[in-house]
Amino acid sequence: MASSTAAAAAASYLSPPPVTAERPAARGVLLFPGSPASSRSLRLHSAGGRSPAKRRPRFLRRVTKGVVAAMAEPLKVMIAGAPASGKGTQCELIKAKYGVVHISAGDLLRAEIAAGTENGKQAKEFMEKGQLVPDDIVVNMVKDRLLQQDAQENGWLLDGYPRSYSQAMALETLGIRPDIFIMLDVPEELLVERVVGRRLDPVTGKIYHLKYSPPESEEIAARLTQRFDDTEEKVKLRLQTHNQNVESLLTTYEDVIAKVKGDATVEAVFAEIDKLLDSSLSKKKEMVASE
Repeated sequence: MASSTAAAAAASYLSPPPVTAERPAARGVLLFPGSPASSRSLRLHSAGGRSPAKRRPRFLRRVTKGVVAAMAEPLKVMIAGAPASGKGTQCELIKAKYGVVHISAGDLLRAEIAAGTENGKQAKEFMEKGQLVPDDIVVNMVKDRLLQQDAQENGWLLDGYPRSYSQAMALETLGIRPDIFIMLDVPEELLVERVVGRRLDPVTGKIYHLKYSPPESEEIAARLTQRFDDTEEKVKLRLQTHNQNVESLLTTYEDVIAKVKGDATVEAVFAEIDKLLDSSLSKKKEMVASE
């Protein structure tokens, strides 16, 4: 990675030059490269009783902080949430704040098919037969995307994937594991209300909600339509499937899962997520600094 190269290059400037047998360096003396021991030297004086050898010039401390920041790997985040949990909105906010690459398995699948890649062609064959795309094909798509340069340099946000234990195990086998798994937790009754009240404007494509985001005029309200699966019966079935999928992931990611209450305002939910991600970044930097 570019950041690792930059860190290695910077670190090399921090390494002291080797001391030869012919010219040992005196304690407390900083020798200028290429100068004889008896010529120009800068004697380091102790302050507050501390040993001079333990004190570093300020510019070295600043450079060290920069090296630690460069060596720390970028964020690797997974996020899960039920339909109407607000996951899409939070993904956009995370992407804007942290610069990570937002990867949705569904969007990735459609893009691979449109591009005519090998994975896309295989997926299309199953979809045309009305069959589910096998896990190994989707996992390969995700793996290939995560290995691209932008994801490696900027970090990634894997949205709504994995959805099953087998998918999670496939990623684990490939060494793909998040620093944190954010799980948006919203009461079922609120999720049902959010979904059932959604309406689509077929003219503009804008999504409205009869209670939370009503149309601006009677004219718009008259032409709004409802998705066929945005009914209470169907959304409860989708929630049941989602809950089963989440339950299967708990054992795999139990040490990195962070539940966030998603029934607050958008700003309040993101504030909680922001704290978690900032803490995760700090821990990564601390680990690099202690090595």
